[in-house]
Amino acid sequence: MRAMPANVWLLTLIQALVMCVGTMMVLSGGVLGAQLAPDPKWATLPLAMMIVGVATGVLPLTRLMQHFGRKPVFSALALSSCVACIFAAWSITQQNFSAFTLSGFMLGISTAGFQQIRFAAMESVSPELMPKAASTVLLGGLLAAFIGPELVMLGNRLVTTEFIGGFYLMAGILVLACLLFTATNNTHVAINKQDGTGRPLRIIIKQPVFILAVSASVVGYALMSFIMTATPVHMHVIEHHSLQHTKWVIQSHIFAMFFPSLFSGWLMTKIGVNRVIMLGIAAYILTIVAGLSGGHLLNYWVALVLLGIGWNFLFVGGTVLLAKSYLTAEKFKVQGLNEFMVFGCQALASLSAGLLLNLLGWQGLLVFSLAIVALLVVVVGIQGSKGLFSLKRGVS
Repeated sequence: MRAMPANVWLLTLIQALVMCVGTMMVLSGGVLGAQLAPDPKWATLPLAMMIVGVATGVLPLTRLMQHFGRKPVFSALALSSCVACIFAAWSITQQNFSAFTLSGFMLGISTAGFQQIRFAAMESVSPELMPKAASTVLLGGLLAAFIGPELVMLGNRLVTTEFIGGFYLMAGILVLACLLFTATNNTHVAINKQDGTGRPLRIIIKQPVFILAVSASVVGYALMSFIMTATPVHMHVIEHHSLQHTKWVIQSHIFAMFFPSLFSGWLMTKIGVNRVIMLGIAAYILTIVAGLSGGHLLNYWVALVLLGIGWNFLFVGGTVLLAKSYLTAEKFKVQGLNEFMVFGCQALASLSAGLLLNLLGWQGLLVFSLAIVALLVVVVGIQGSKGLFSLKRGVS
């Protein structure tokens, strides 16, 4: 198999930098929310609004990339994220919960665009290298898993008021990302005008491959966000685990989200996408079992590591399947619809995490999660029974 082009590796580095926004917000968003919110049940709202921003920004940003190419849009988003981080730091100094929540929404819009980096990488390679390109770019999350939370801790040592320094440091990293974006290929794939706009969406969304691709990505992302958003609040605010321990659990979770990318692309070519998705489902079931087994630090750690592994298998599997569901002329509209559905459901999950944590408690939240996993098992079972996939060579 041929080596990855330099553009893929550059995009992987950039992915590591821009993803620090998310990893930093996962650690600080809920804790800051609990400190600034007028009522504890709204503690997860800033992080949830970030995900709402992702869902809101997906479709318009996809259209902009279709018209101008990905590179200029990526560069502009890096700068706008820099401004949002500075605004977040200001909102903390003012103890302004509404302003901090708005900054989360602003960061979410930029993140919606950064989620397209994996598609830019796939467009840089031949079809047979697409699974490896998608998983390679996600390796950037390994660096982000450590850099984002460490920015919070370093910022706390540099600035007296907790969390402010981290947002200023993040702003500087986003300026660097903007400069690196200018060196990437503008992976705007030309569309033959004779192809028109391709098939209508109502036809595309009925394909079994599209149904499973979206189902795997939606459940993978939404359930991961649901449990992950609630974890820092439950650990640090409710159960009074230290911020250091909470940071370790979140870092381990994010590392586990992206570490499987070292081999998940290869694994799909060996055992098939459907079996990788089933492994992801199994990891989610074990996550819930570990979470229900107790409230010790090790329980949280095991649960969140398994949650990360399950997310990777479901999300990478869904991404690879999605590329099999559309023609070149249909690329942007199908990708945009997929991202809107994935991050729209993720936004709902994140918004409801704080409310359900207060209403049902930690164990009730996990039992609710099990029902969602069961729905995905049904979808995979139905699609698998149609013989959609090749077990040895991934997608047929």
